[in-house]
Parts: sequence; C-alpha cells; structure tokens
Amino acid sequence: MIVKPSSHIVALLCLLLFCPLLTKAQIGEHRNDLSVGVNGGYVLSNVGFVPKVNQTLQGGFSGGLSFRYVCEKYFKSICSVYAELNYVQTGWKENILDRDDQPVINEQTQLAEEYSRTLNYLQLPIFARLGWGREQKGMQFFFQAGPQFGYFLSDSEKKNFELDQRNSMMRVNDEVHQDTMTVENKIDFGIAAGLGLEYSHPKIGHLLLEARYYFGLGNIYKDSKRDYFAKSNLTNIVVKVTYLFDITRTRRK
Repeated sequence: MIVKPSSHIVALLCLLLFCPLLTKAQIGEHRNDLSVGVNGGYVLSNVGFVPKVNQTLQGGFSGGLSFRYVCEKYFKSICSVYAELNYVQTGWKENILDRDDQPVINEQTQLAEEYSRTLNYLQLPIFARLGWGREQKGMQFFFQAGPQFGYFLSDSEKKNFELDQRNSMMRVNDEVHQDTMTVENKIDFGIAAGLGLEYSHPKIGHLLLEARYYFGLGNIYKDSKRDYFAKSNLTNIVVKVTYLFDITRTRRK
C-alpha cells in the first residue's frame, strides 16, 4: 500500500473541514469573481526515506497557471476556491558526511562527494481559501489549504563521482539504494497549506506573495514488505509570487 491508514484519516479530515467552503453559500454576500493568471517561485524539497538518508534541502523551480473563483464574503472572511497547474522541480540532495561530521572525500577525485536528484512533476493543487482585508483596492491576508496531485514527468541526477567508486567506508550513513533506483510510482498526492499577502487594484489586478508547505501522502518508490524503502514521500517548502487578472467581477453596491 502506498498510503498508511493514518494518512487516509488526515486526508479525510482535511477534506471534511474545507468542503463547506466549496459549496454555494446560503448566507453572506454573494460573489461571482473569476480571476486567472500566472505564478512562479522557488522550491526547497527533500524525501522522507525509511531507512533514513541524510539530506539537505534541494532547490528547484516552480511555475504555471493560476485560477481563482471568489464565491462569498461571510462577515469579514472572503471565501474562494484557488487552483494551479504547475511544472515543478523537486527531489533530494544528499548530505554525505563521515563520523566526524566532515564531508566524505572521494578517493578517485579527491573531492567532497556530492549527489542530488531532481524530479520533475506536473502538479495540480486545489485549495479552499479564506482572506481578510480589502477585496478590490488594498491589502489582504489569506490562508489556503487542500489536496495536491502530481504526475511524474522525468528526473535527472547530479554527482561528482562514479557510483561504483563511492567512498562507502567513510560514510556515517551508508544508505545508497536510492541512487540507482528510478521513480516507481508516477502519481503523487498529499496535503498543502499556505499563508500569504495579496495586493489588489481595479486597474492592475492582483499581486500575491505566498509561503506554502506540502506533505506527500504517497511514496515515490513501492513500499510493500518485499520492497526496500518503507517510506519515500516528498515534502516541499515553496515561496512564490502570483499575478491574477479579473475575468468576471461582481458589481459592488
């Protein structure tokens, strides 16, 4: 199984929590605001390997299309649905150290050993969003959360040594199976949440700055009792900028 029972419970609770925001509201001020745009940002990622693989954060690019539909203003809360379709570079970067926490030197190259893997995904996050502040002219603070789905496209590795000539004897963490394994589960899914600020103006549209965290509920490698890794889920920290312009906008009284 790719997802443990506890993960099912987390996903179900999150969906139940935000489902009321996705339905047409019966009270509050109705909105019918549709905006589209583009987004781009920087991703810091790693993989939760079990058995453990020592890592630092791997940097990558995220960019794509953004869509938002504002459906209601309930008291001071602006309720909307937000989605993106992104190309994302994620993966992991190994922290190869010896027992004295010093970089491991390769005997062939006489360089500190370095290995990283970039995983390229097409990602679709779908968020329920709450905002507080100005709708059309000024600043707004927002929180959003929901499920995220990904499809694996390709990968690439970066290393400065030959895999069969690595200095395994000096490593404090000698786990190396991941270096030669290809991604086995192309579908990725999990839960994401973010906080941000939005500046809006009727003449220029909406400019958003957001910090987001993603926790994968699936694994990139198979995880049955016969497989090597019991867990290999993706986690991401994303900082991004988004620009939206209005397609339809509710007339305000």
